[in-house]
Amino acid sequence: MKENNLTILSKVLLVIVGLLFIGSLFVPMWRIELDAPQYPEGLMLQLHANKIGGDVDIINGLNHYIGMATLHTENFFEFTVLPYVFGTFAFISLILVFINNRKAVFGFLITFVLFVILAGIDFYRWNYEYGHNLDPNAAIKVPGMAYQPPLIGYKQLLNFGAYSIPDIGGWMLTCAGILLFVVVLKEFKFKKSI
Repeated sequence: MKENNLTILSKVLLVIVGLLFIGSLFVPMWRIELDAPQYPEGLMLQLHANKIGGDVDIINGLNHYIGMATLHTENFFEFTVLPYVFGTFAFISLILVFINNRKAVFGFLITFVLFVILAGIDFYRWNYEYGHNLDPNAAIKVPGMAYQPPLIGYKQLLNFGAYSIPDIGGWMLTCAGILLFVVVLKEFKFKKSI
């Protein structure tokens, strides 16, 4: 076996990574949960790779009162691009099995990490614009108040508690990233020479 070739275990893990990318296309990737006394069952906004789901109409109705723009899938180019990005990542994961080169896997891991960083920056920008660019003629105005949900974690927004957390697809992508890291670590650290 050539020194730069992948082990059988690494190839199996790459196939699993590809399946995780494919699977993430069919389930919600991220969720923002809103809890308030008037909504004891809570409200949820779910972000899929290709659409916004959950209680969008109710949340849009509430956002109208504080001057936030309404949320519509077609207003975000990301929902057009993401299915192709994850489809491409799945394809690359499977192709890497046949390319059989650990340096190519390392390059793919770096690409995925850069994508995650860019996606996080984009999501923050998205939340910032919606939480800060408010209609000055809104029915409810609280001086100095912005309604930007947290990037991840919890934040109090007036009488709503907002939780921003990964959903099933987000955990699948996290697992894909961890498995890619494991493959790279295994292939580079546990072989005698690079």
